[in-house]
Amino acid sequence: MTTEVRPQEILNRPRHPGHAKVAVLSTAPERVLDDYERLLELAEVSANLDPGEETLLKLNLSWTKYFPACSSEPWQVEGLLRGLLQAGFDRHRLLAVENKTVVTNPRKGAELNSWMPILNAYEVRFQPLTEVDWVRYHFGDELLRLNEIFPEGIEIPQPYVGRQIVHLPTMKTHGHSVMTGAVKNAFGGLLKEVRHYAHKYIHEVLVDLLLMERQLHPATFAVMDGTVCGDGAGPRTMIPYLGNRILASSDSVAIDAISARMMGFDPMEIPFLRLAHERGLGVADPKDIEIVGDDVEGVSYGFASKRSFVIWGDQMIRLGFLRPLERLLLHSPLMVWAPFASNVYHDWMWYPTVGRSRIRDFDRTEWGELRHDRYKSGRVAVPEALRSN
Repeated sequence: MTTEVRPQEILNRPRHPGHAKVAVLSTAPERVLDDYERLLELAEVSANLDPGEETLLKLNLSWTKYFPACSSEPWQVEGLLRGLLQAGFDRHRLLAVENKTVVTNPRKGAELNSWMPILNAYEVRFQPLTEVDWVRYHFGDELLRLNEIFPEGIEIPQPYVGRQIVHLPTMKTHGHSVMTGAVKNAFGGLLKEVRHYAHKYIHEVLVDLLLMERQLHPATFAVMDGTVCGDGAGPRTMIPYLGNRILASSDSVAIDAISARMMGFDPMEIPFLRLAHERGLGVADPKDIEIVGDDVEGVSYGFASKRSFVIWGDQMIRLGFLRPLERLLLHSPLMVWAPFASNVYHDWMWYPTVGRSRIRDFDRTEWGELRHDRYKSGRVAVPEALRSN
């Protein structure tokens, strides 16, 4: 169902003052849940979000199947819930959400990524955005690209209007946008599955998402898992890397900037971060970002963003030598070839071979053992103090 919605009032919140705070902690499997609670305290979650208001928890599903660092890690989901409940948030006013793409299924992904045992144990509802009403929302002329990409109006999920939101990205590279984090996590919620149309102008579109969030949400917050990170051809076909760190901030641009620097990138050289910084939508320059918790000044993992075969092909059609065929291949009924090709490559070729080998290596780590022992087994025990009456 699609209806027309015009904002009653554009939220003319002041532009970012030029200073931001990001909390970073080193962690380990045996204490990660406690560390997530401490992380939220350091990032002042209760000062940035209203514990009494309805809060969306925007999960990150980059693959229906589980692959390390690809989607929100189960201990990230549980750690966030513990921290929010400990801070006085009402579990019945929390709503975990995720959308679909042309190649992912949110309900199946919630099972295969071990989110459902956690959400069920903590009595937090999961809502696929495929099962809610979408409304056509008018964001004005400030957007850089999305009004052009969707000239008939931008459709967004109805539950997004007026609710505060927490993003749950992981630390990983991305073949389209160099890296992906809190800013791009909005891409998977605010736009329908046809959002692949936006890949051609991905950096400007990510800035548009920040502008849209300013109108929709009274507050935003991000909790990023960097316990296991993804290097290379992200967001799927990556090499897992044990970073053993977690991050949180009320500034999506700042947390992405610090994450980018930790991965080995200059955040001001990443177009969407630089554009957002220049427009006052967040702070991307590390010299203007206060780090609380652990010092990561000299941390650099030396990651390199690469393109998978599928992303390379997509870019050749949109921006490369196949560009004359773009409308035929991606904006006509023939477009069904693209998700089919992606599924063949990712699910039938790469995952059972290279992917399985990398998962086996990860399963032999302490983080892999935690996933199997606590989450894949479904043995999630809620602390007595956090159980509902």
